[in-house]
Amino acid sequence: MTEPQALDRLDARLVAEATLFRVPLTVESLPVIRQSLDARRAEQAAATDPGGVAVEDSSVDLAGRAVPVRIYRGTADRSAPVVLFFHSGGLVLGNLDTDHARCLALAAVAECVLISVDYRLAPEHPYPAAFEDCVGVTEAVLADPGAFGVDGARLALSGSSAGAGLAAAVALALRDRGGPQPVFQLLHQPMLDDATATPSMREFVATPGFDSESARFSWDGYLAGRPAEAYASPARAESFAGLPPAHICCSAVDPLRDEAIDHARRLLEAGVPTELHVVPGTCHGFDSFAPNHPFAVRETAAQVDALRRALDR
Repeated sequence: MTEPQALDRLDARLVAEATLFRVPLTVESLPVIRQSLDARRAEQAAATDPGGVAVEDSSVDLAGRAVPVRIYRGTADRSAPVVLFFHSGGLVLGNLDTDHARCLALAAVAECVLISVDYRLAPEHPYPAAFEDCVGVTEAVLADPGAFGVDGARLALSGSSAGAGLAAAVALALRDRGGPQPVFQLLHQPMLDDATATPSMREFVATPGFDSESARFSWDGYLAGRPAEAYASPARAESFAGLPPAHICCSAVDPLRDEAIDHARRLLEAGVPTELHVVPGTCHGFDSFAPNHPFAVRETAAQVDALRRALDR
């Protein structure tokens, strides 16, 4: 049951929708939630007008293993900037349909090519599977941008929730490995810290959208008993120096709030240009289940504007 005090802190226009999104992740509930979420998102994706964006399902070969991707072309320019996008789902849910509407909007308004990655899910595929898929596809694009019809010198990383955590992990890995670097990271409600010990994680035990119990379940499935490292849990990175500029968004009523704020603080302390938005009166995933809410419209516009500026020639 959702905590009454959490609902009291939500914008009144979100309460009705938010109360429908409170199903804790457990071993028993995971298959049911997956089936329901995948079916709902597939139906929504099929009904969404691409609005002039060319959408193509494809795959990227990583040492003989094909990683499914969905390519959104918001422009026909063969030297367009490119965004690598990693979907939400707590590392245990989701696919290419999960954030379809967000991907369409980013590609169209930012006039870029967006490549969404269908990474492997835990607990069937624990760390480093999802990370390897995401960093592998990103490196493939950077190695041969012409094959994707993009400008590899203007590559940004983006994701939502667990996908935003993966984007942060990919940014760390690319910095550490040298070579071509992304120019920007757009992290929406990021899942970054396996320690799950922040004040917001302790407070929001039963909140709509996502709660701390579900976060702990997700981390347990992803790590599968092995110690966390920075590419699994970016909060564990020793240094944030040399990372690309960032735009970070989190919700006020969200167990992941404080780790997002701490991530922004550490980036700023490392000299990385960073913009942080803490959206009042909202919970995790608010823009997904209430996309027309004024806060969702405003935040989406802000993210697209930040992305456009970062990818400008």
